[in-house]
Amino acid sequence: MPLPPRWVRRLLLAPGVVLLAALVVTTLPAWALLAAAVSPLVPGRFRPLRLLWIGCVYLVWDAAALLALFVLWVASGFGWRGQAPAFQRAHYLLAGWFLRVLFWQARWALRLRIDVVGTDPDTALPGRPELVLSRHAGPGDSFILIHALVNWFKREPRIVLKDSLQWDPAIDVLLNRLPNRFLAPGPDGRGSVTEQIGHLATGLDDDDAFVIFPEGGNFTPKRRLRAIARLRSLGLERMALRAEQMRHVVAPRPGGLLAALEAAPDAGVIFVAHTGLDRMLTVADVWRELPMDKRIVMRFWSVPPEDVPTGRRERIDWLFDWWARIDGWIAANRDAAA
Repeated sequence: MPLPPRWVRRLLLAPGVVLLAALVVTTLPAWALLAAAVSPLVPGRFRPLRLLWIGCVYLVWDAAALLALFVLWVASGFGWRGQAPAFQRAHYLLAGWFLRVLFWQARWALRLRIDVVGTDPDTALPGRPELVLSRHAGPGDSFILIHALVNWFKREPRIVLKDSLQWDPAIDVLLNRLPNRFLAPGPDGRGSVTEQIGHLATGLDDDDAFVIFPEGGNFTPKRRLRAIARLRSLGLERMALRAEQMRHVVAPRPGGLLAALEAAPDAGVIFVAHTGLDRMLTVADVWRELPMDKRIVMRFWSVPPEDVPTGRRERIDWLFDWWARIDGWIAANRDAAA
């Protein structure tokens, strides 16, 4: 389904979420009684009740974020001073607070735990811009990464995202007010994907983190095979053979990294691997795993600017080398996380 125009999302979708949240909250006792009655008939530990609670929390979370964003919009002169540093910082602080609330609930209702292992020291210390390249697998992994960058490492992310995420009104409003870029398949009138990525990576300051997912989507076995076939169709047999050796990741697309490195030559590079949610590929998988009882393990590797290759071919090989390292780390750690 195509994404509606911005005015439809602002005037219909966003108010609709707030009204729906109010309706759900006022009728929550009835929904809770129904879920409690159904729960004994469903295998698992109160799956319907847990699902109802998480759904209500997310809906109210979305609505509360929209109301807070509306207050900030009014305070900024109805958007007139929205790009001022103080209001940009206020939006990052708001995002951090709402993410803390979301993961507090995830720990309580889903029994979800996030552990960071082997973090390089300079990852956590602002002082230079960073390009953050993360694998993409499992529900909510991008939320987890941004939560870590904002709340643990005190970074201000600039994120490259799929345009379909704008169906969520709070994500739509918040991230469109900050320096992020929603990318649609094919041309959208603002230049090629690599041009847009290069533009977004320009002008990073010392606490910025430019976030990109080189795989282009969540890992699935089919997407992995399609990526290998795509490399072969382009005549890139050597890269296709390397991609075949990686079993737990999709072959990365180097265009975004190359554009970001050209735009931000003084930035360091952080590679992010994680495991714990990667076996949940479908809605049925998520339902079967409730409550998740998951330990998500994240690993950050930090590369200083002087260690980043300079040639185009060398940078592409370097990216594939790191993706092979991430693949090996996932193979060694996914069972421990489970």
